[in-house]
Amino acid sequence: MPPYSTDIKRWIDLNEALDRKSCFLFGPRQTGKSWLIRHALRADRVYNLLDSETFLRLNRSPQRIREECGPGVKRIVVDEIQKLPSLLDEIHLLIEERGVHFLLTGSSARKLRRGGVNLLGGRARTRHLHPLTFGELKDRFDLLRALNNGLLPSLYFSDSPDEDLEAYVGTYLKEEIAAEGLTRNIPAFSRFLEVAALCNGRILNFSNIANDAQTARSTVHEYFQVLKDTLIGYELPAWRKSKKRKPLSTSKLYFFDPGVARFLQNRGPVRPGSPEFGDALETFLFHELKSFADYHGIGDLSYWRSTSGFEVDFILAGKTAVEVKAKKNISARDLAGLKALQEEKQLQRYLLVCMESTPRTTAGIEILPLENFLGRLWAGEFH
Repeated sequence: MPPYSTDIKRWIDLNEALDRKSCFLFGPRQTGKSWLIRHALRADRVYNLLDSETFLRLNRSPQRIREECGPGVKRIVVDEIQKLPSLLDEIHLLIEERGVHFLLTGSSARKLRRGGVNLLGGRARTRHLHPLTFGELKDRFDLLRALNNGLLPSLYFSDSPDEDLEAYVGTYLKEEIAAEGLTRNIPAFSRFLEVAALCNGRILNFSNIANDAQTARSTVHEYFQVLKDTLIGYELPAWRKSKKRKPLSTSKLYFFDPGVARFLQNRGPVRPGSPEFGDALETFLFHELKSFADYHGIGDLSYWRSTSGFEVDFILAGKTAVEVKAKKNISARDLAGLKALQEEKQLQRYLLVCMESTPRTTAGIEILPLENFLGRLWAGEFH
C-alpha cells in the first residue's frame, strides 16, 4: 500500500473556504488538519498552538497576534485554537476591523463553547474534517484495511495498526481528556470508553452503560457528551416521521472510525463472514454517510426503527433509505425493513448495500454492491 502523500486529495478545499469567510475546522486528532494546512495554505501566516513557544507568547499577550499582523495580512491560520480560547477576542477584532479571514482548527469544541466561541457569532463558518473516505482514497481503497486499521491517514497506511491504535487511544486519553481537564477520573473514563465501544451501532441505554462501566448514570451522560465534544462519538438520531408504524425515538451511538471502535472493543482482525464483519461494515458505512453529509452541507443522517421491530440502518437527507447487509446473497427476509418503510411513502429511494457482485432492483429496492454504492454516493447521486 503506497504511503499517505500529497496526491490524495482531501474533499475539503481550504483555500476556497477561506477565500469566502473565516472558518472553524474541527476534526478528531490525526484526521489531517495540520497536514492540510502545510500543503494547502503554505503562503499564509500560521500560529500552531501545539508549539510551546507560540502558545506561551500568545497566552501571555493575546494582543501580539494583532501586533504581528500588518495591514497586508489577509489570511491567518490558528491551529488547535481550543488550547487558547482567550485568543478569540483578538481574532474577533481582526475580523471586524481589518477584514482578516481566519482558519481556526481544533479537535474539540468543548473548551471553545465554554471560552466564548459565540463571540464570533456568524463571522465564521464551521467545517468538519473526517478520516479518509472512499471518495478520497479511490483506487487505494481496501475494505479490510479500512475495517481493521481504520481510516485515520496514519493508521490506514500503518504496517503496525494495533500498536498505532493503542498509541492513538493513549494520546487521546492523555492529551485530549486529561490535559484538557475534561474529567478528573481517567480510569473511570477509560472503562466507560470500552463499554461505550461495545455499544457502537446500538440504541443508547445509559442505565446499562452505567452498570457495565461501574459508574453513575449522570456521569455516563457527562462522559457521552465528552465523546461528542471531542468528535470521537456521534449520536445518530431516530427518524420519527413514520405514521403507519410507531417509531422509536432513542438515538444510537456510533464511533467515528471503525478501526478505533474495533481496538476499543478488544477485538482481533475483522474477517469476511465473521459476526464482527457485519458490525464493522455498518460502522464504516456510517462514517461514509456522515462524512458525505457534512462535506455537502446536508447534515441530516438518521435511522428508523418501529416499536414492532422493523429497522433501517440509515436515512440520508430525509430522502434515501440505506440498509447494510454483510452478505453475498440477499434474500426476501433481508428486505423486510425497507419494505415496511416503503409503505410510509415518504422517501425517494430505498437501497440495500451488500457484498453481492452485481447491482439489481427488486420491488422498488435497489440492491447495490458496496463499491458500486460508494462510487455513486461520492458522485452525488443519492442526495
